[in-house]
Amino acid sequence: MIVISGSHGLIGSALVKALEARGHDVHRLVRGAPRSPSEIAWNPEAGTIDAAAIDGATVVINLAGENIAQRWTRDARRRIHDSRMRGTSLVAQTITALPNKPRVLVNASAIGIYGDRGEEELDERSAAGDGFLASVCRDWERATAPASDAGIRVAVLRTGVVLAHDGGALPKLLVPFRLGVGGRIGNGRQWMSWIALGDVVRAVLHIVDDAALAGPIDLVSPNPVRNADLARTLGRVLHRPALIPVPAWAIRLALGKMGVESLLASQRVRPARLLERGFTFEQPTLESALRGALA
Repeated sequence: MIVISGSHGLIGSALVKALEARGHDVHRLVRGAPRSPSEIAWNPEAGTIDAAAIDGATVVINLAGENIAQRWTRDARRRIHDSRMRGTSLVAQTITALPNKPRVLVNASAIGIYGDRGEEELDERSAAGDGFLASVCRDWERATAPASDAGIRVAVLRTGVVLAHDGGALPKLLVPFRLGVGGRIGNGRQWMSWIALGDVVRAVLHIVDDAALAGPIDLVSPNPVRNADLARTLGRVLHRPALIPVPAWAIRLALGKMGVESLLASQRVRPARLLERGFTFEQPTLESALRGALA
């Protein structure tokens, strides 16, 4: 049995399909009353979870968390932080007390932990950076400690920008390009570390199967790109111009710190652990990933 939270999100919904296709018995953690035998009740805000229903699971995957793509008001920052901390703490503490503990906890995180690092090449050995997202990710990852302290293998998914047709960042990027007003953001020199949704799912399955993969794992393509290259490539794939830049001041004005940390920050990340363990990306280049997502 595999238990998963965040199963209706972009990654979670694709992962559930892949797990079920492999013949796994997948149970979803859901808020509210379960509506089927495959649903398990939990409420991170109240600190409640049906522990008995999780007992015997071999794998627990925790992907739940408030969407960061919103203006970071004080209340939004609290929700973004607390949703991750409370959910992860509840899962980690619960599975450590089970009579039959899972063999692995796969927990979400993000490359936001590295902060804005300019030209620096980053991997799992790199130190955490500064900023709101970095502080959230540090706390998020630390919340898994009860599970690792209890001898459960914990794999932390430091995921980059996920490219998919029906969710995540790509649909938002498509709008200005399809209107003929697309272009780089800011000076366009900031590095973007991305990954195709299909490779995210395949990487998670690889991590579940590989007992040697534990700790932080960067879920990004081995080929990060500068923002200006992203704009040119997207324009080429869509047969649209990529000539109208969005100035940094406009991002700051419209989106505040969320825009600064999400769109203007530079993160040049390499998936060292996945490559060391023999994982092969099906869509390693940006153009292949965009064409696959937009097919």
